[in-house]
Amino acid sequence: MAAEERGRGVLPGFGISLGFAVAYLGLIVLIPLGALLLKAAFVDGHAFLAAITSPRALAAYRLSFMAALVAACLNAVFGLLLAWVLERYSFPAKRLVDGLVDLPFALPTAVAGIALTTLYAKGGWLGRFLEPLGVKVAYTPLGVIVALTFVGLPFVVRTVQPVLRDLPVSVEEAAASLGAGRAQTFFRLILPDLLPAVATGFTLAFARGLGEYGSVIFIAGNLPMRSEIAPLLVMIKLEEYDYPGAIAIALVFLAASFVALLVINLLSLRTGRPVRR
Repeated sequence: MAAEERGRGVLPGFGISLGFAVAYLGLIVLIPLGALLLKAAFVDGHAFLAAITSPRALAAYRLSFMAALVAACLNAVFGLLLAWVLERYSFPAKRLVDGLVDLPFALPTAVAGIALTTLYAKGGWLGRFLEPLGVKVAYTPLGVIVALTFVGLPFVVRTVQPVLRDLPVSVEEAAASLGAGRAQTFFRLILPDLLPAVATGFTLAFARGLGEYGSVIFIAGNLPMRSEIAPLLVMIKLEEYDYPGAIAIALVFLAASFVALLVINLLSLRTGRPVRR
């Protein structure tokens, strides 16, 4: 009787729970994607090919993927560093800094875009110092990378922090007592355990960057062939009532995003190791 009570969970049985989960996933994710695929099936083949291979669409794909990739890489490095500082050191205003990490989550994307544009524009607080050095951020592809780095940072920090919290400091102390240097301890003992979490945070930041819209359109300048992202091009097609073109670009971008995320997840599974307890 006791064993039977221990095996009984708080939630309903497996069948009911799985049914609700699948129904919810289908309603929120699968049905909208299925509707997109169904709409794409009725698009003329020549119009579909022309829309997805136009120079403007190819430039938008390239900028969206490259900016998301660069921003995710930056967040993987500096997000790990920030998580390390927050978990391994005590300093004044630590809780404030830790709370600021979640600001991109809470801040509306349009507000973030306006704030970044105000900061990096030609007459902005930072832009006025960067312009004389030949560094132009606002209304350039670099501005897209800055915006995606801003919105993607919390994904890496919040993914790495729990793993760092579970890693015992005694491992580092034991390595130091055995003569290992700081770099050797980090790269040979700590980093392998952190890699799965870093890879997960990288994937989440990359995925957020691919679909980001609100914070980018204000700082990018949205110049065709130069600083126009794929989600914005889809919106432009819709505003022009070019529904077949919007569906075609959206479908290709969705497929390419799915493949990229699948590859990244497979690589993280191959390089990942369980956390040492």
